[in-house]
Amino acid sequence: MTDLLQDPVLELRASNGSLIFRNDNWKDDQRSLIEGTVFQPTDDRESVIVATLSPGAYTAILTGKDQTTGIGMVEVYDNDTSTNSQLANISTRGFVQTGNNVMIGGFMLGNNNNPTHVAVLGIGPSLSQFGLTNLLADPTLELHNGNGTIMISNDDWTDDPTTATELFARGLAPQNAKESGIFTSLPVGAFTAILAGNNGGVGIGVVEIYNLQ
Repeated sequence: MTDLLQDPVLELRASNGSLIFRNDNWKDDQRSLIEGTVFQPTDDRESVIVATLSPGAYTAILTGKDQTTGIGMVEVYDNDTSTNSQLANISTRGFVQTGNNVMIGGFMLGNNNNPTHVAVLGIGPSLSQFGLTNLLADPTLELHNGNGTIMISNDDWTDDPTTATELFARGLAPQNAKESGIFTSLPVGAFTAILAGNNGGVGIGVVEIYNLQ
């Protein structure tokens, strides 16, 4: 893979936008909490934040140092299995392109003997309400299992009546008919949601993943 983000900078912000923590190179801060663990990056320029958070909504912002650009990845881990907290929703916004530059949202399910209800949304046109332009006009979604096999795909969220009913009932129905939605039950394992544009469309989009238990 080329065109990589060579020097990532990571910020963690509260729901009101206030900065909780910022890290450029992972050795700069919290080195003793990171070094020797599975969270230690292989490149010193990559960023890591370790934080204990109260229940609520938070935002991780990944940028390039000195306004550089490229392909990057944000990973979020619930690192304390002794507490009753759960990562219930993760949403990622970015500029969705084509080929290797589509938006990829990976997630892992565990610690549950029963299948987990999961909703995945692909949002584009309705982002105009936030003043954004150059939006992904017709999002498409694919849900892949850990082997890379496509399990479910969706273009318009109302295409599947069962999915549409479940999303409505849970208050997760997309605002625009062109947006995408998947509702399914998944076993323990690793999965990948791929957000792209129909017929090679590009633009700003959001992939949302909900753990509905």
